[in-house]
Amino acid sequence: MKRFASAALIFVAAVSLWFASSEPAPPAFISVRNSWRPSDAQLLDRNGEPIHELRINRYGRRLGWTPLGDISPALKEAVVTSEDHRFWSHRGVDLIAIAGSIVHALAGGRARGASTVTMQLASLLNPARGRSAARRSVRRKLSQMRTALALERRWSKQQILEAYLNLVTYRGEIQGIGAASRVMFGKMPHGLDGAESVVLASLIRAPNARRIAVATRADALCRTIGSAAPSERDVAGAIQRAFTNRPGAFVRATLAPHVAQRLLNADTGAVRCTLDRDLQQLAIETLRRHVFEVRDRRVDDGAVIVLENSTGEVWAYVGGAGNLSSAPEFDAARAPRQPGSTLKPFLYAAALDRHLLTAASLLQDTPLELSEPRGIYRPLDYDRQFRGLVSMRTALASSLNVPAVRTAEMLGVEEFADTLRRLGFGGISEQGDFYGAALALGSADVSLWELVNAYRTLANGGRYSRIQLTTSANTQLDSASVYSPAAAFIVSDILADRASRSATFGLENSLATRDWSAVKTGTSKDMRDNWCVGYTRRFTVGVWVGNSSGVPMHDVSGITGAAPVWLDVMNYLHDRFGSGEIERPADVVASGVQFSNAVEPPRREWFIPNTQPVSNSPSLDNPSTRILSPAPGATIALDPDIPARDQRIAFEAGPGAAGARWLMDGRPLAPVHGVFLWTPSAGSHTLSVTGNLGTRLDSIAFSVRGSAARDLVQDDSSPDTQLQ
Repeated sequence: MKRFASAALIFVAAVSLWFASSEPAPPAFISVRNSWRPSDAQLLDRNGEPIHELRINRYGRRLGWTPLGDISPALKEAVVTSEDHRFWSHRGVDLIAIAGSIVHALAGGRARGASTVTMQLASLLNPARGRSAARRSVRRKLSQMRTALALERRWSKQQILEAYLNLVTYRGEIQGIGAASRVMFGKMPHGLDGAESVVLASLIRAPNARRIAVATRADALCRTIGSAAPSERDVAGAIQRAFTNRPGAFVRATLAPHVAQRLLNADTGAVRCTLDRDLQQLAIETLRRHVFEVRDRRVDDGAVIVLENSTGEVWAYVGGAGNLSSAPEFDAARAPRQPGSTLKPFLYAAALDRHLLTAASLLQDTPLELSEPRGIYRPLDYDRQFRGLVSMRTALASSLNVPAVRTAEMLGVEEFADTLRRLGFGGISEQGDFYGAALALGSADVSLWELVNAYRTLANGGRYSRIQLTTSANTQLDSASVYSPAAAFIVSDILADRASRSATFGLENSLATRDWSAVKTGTSKDMRDNWCVGYTRRFTVGVWVGNSSGVPMHDVSGITGAAPVWLDVMNYLHDRFGSGEIERPADVVASGVQFSNAVEPPRREWFIPNTQPVSNSPSLDNPSTRILSPAPGATIALDPDIPARDQRIAFEAGPGAAGARWLMDGRPLAPVHGVFLWTPSAGSHTLSVTGNLGTRLDSIAFSVRGSAARDLVQDDSSPDTQLQ
């Protein structure tokens, strides 16, 4: 038997040394450590705090690399005792163990494994070595030995043990000591006690063994350890914990799923973004609370974005209301939707810059019809009332629709659409006539992401730049001026004016912050979406509330849906960072204005230089004698199945046309009880309004198509066949 043992040792030593002499150099320890990628990429906030983890590797669960100094001494001792008790003394190959295995096999016993920790690491570094059809073939063993000898020449023992503990599979798909200690025991590797260390060491040889097999192996290991081994009771408790399913063990933070999907991928380990963990948490909780409060009004989702004005960095990004939403993985912050009245500030700022309007200009909030390719467009205010003459300040602050449509017509819809494109609204790609004057009321689709940055442009004095989610991008490269600082300031001042918005919203509402802020709400058609966007000197906050499916809400407007969320976030920012008014440009001019007929009370108003009224009395932007109905260029279709009497058309004009003469195709019209009614006839027609001296005040052309059925009782002198 001694001869067999000596021969075995000589054979093993000779073959091992021969293989070692031709072994290619193994990878460097630092390259192995740096190439390690966790299965879950980590998103860090602006301060380095983890805010989300996203699984990017489906073939194993593992965390970051754990240095040897951060691993419990009890685990290191248990693993070395279990797998390679001469680890600290051999040079990669335990010749004594190999010889003993050969002798045992020659004596008729079952071959015993003699792989050292270093040999096992060789297989982990090259998995192909462990996938041989002959699992314990001599060829595979010799290859492991050759690599192990090379590793021992280039790596320290500490590096070998560190790499082994990080690369080995402990149970199921769990790879590395970091993942094993968290999943099975809910702690970091440095906190593992003796019993837990024994269980982990017992799992290495058979990661998928049943509980009873692990208990047997752990008991044997404890006997090997001796007096320093943990108690049988402690080991049993550790086994119970190790086999308890912890489905959330890998999820430490889930605060920014939509940002994580954009920034994390298989090539990233940890990525630092611009979000602030505390603000992100507050925005999530605030949105969910308010969405829950209006769920009985058919609301299930929302989104919040907070930008820092000076840098464009995103401090909070909430893409949905979580499990309250019918589509929790859908990113509502990037979804295109109709923005309602939130586009109005950009319209009025453009009109100010082109000197078409001032904040004191008078606009008509009166019935209006516009002829568009899709038919007659009749805008109405939210409360379906008309207020007559109003200043631009009141029209914007109180979000009146008809004055905004008139301003869009005055500015030109194409020019307005081009302004919106310069503000970053990429979805506005058609010509202006595709949207029509309704673009002023939000007929195009935009995203919250785009809308918040457009408001940030106003906060920055009219200068646009891109948003950034990471600090590596230089967003100032594409910075461009969209508005003059004066126009941006005047619009901001209007949006901060509580008194001017009170005509629609009252003085106390969810737009009233504790300190200065400029804010605007919007509600899309059929109450499908409502919005609230506003800013202080430092931050811009935008909120969308609605349904991810796009179905209408019930009795929810921007002031009741999105605004309460916006108010809570703004107040938090004020409490944490303070706030203040945006800076007033040096060239903005203040001037007192008085309105004729006491349309609005006298006040001090801001003007772009050279636009202030000389007489301190603002002028009407459009003559009050304008024909309001029918719309210029309108085409009226007659129905032959409806009696002519029931198809008469009413003519309307502004208040300045009271007492004026009306002409239809040059023939005078006479009112009946103060109302001008006309039974239409096919053809092209011209309707005019003239003053007492014959001065034409307004004139429009329109056409009538088809023919109407004649009434059963009707003669040539009937009023229904005449101009009235």
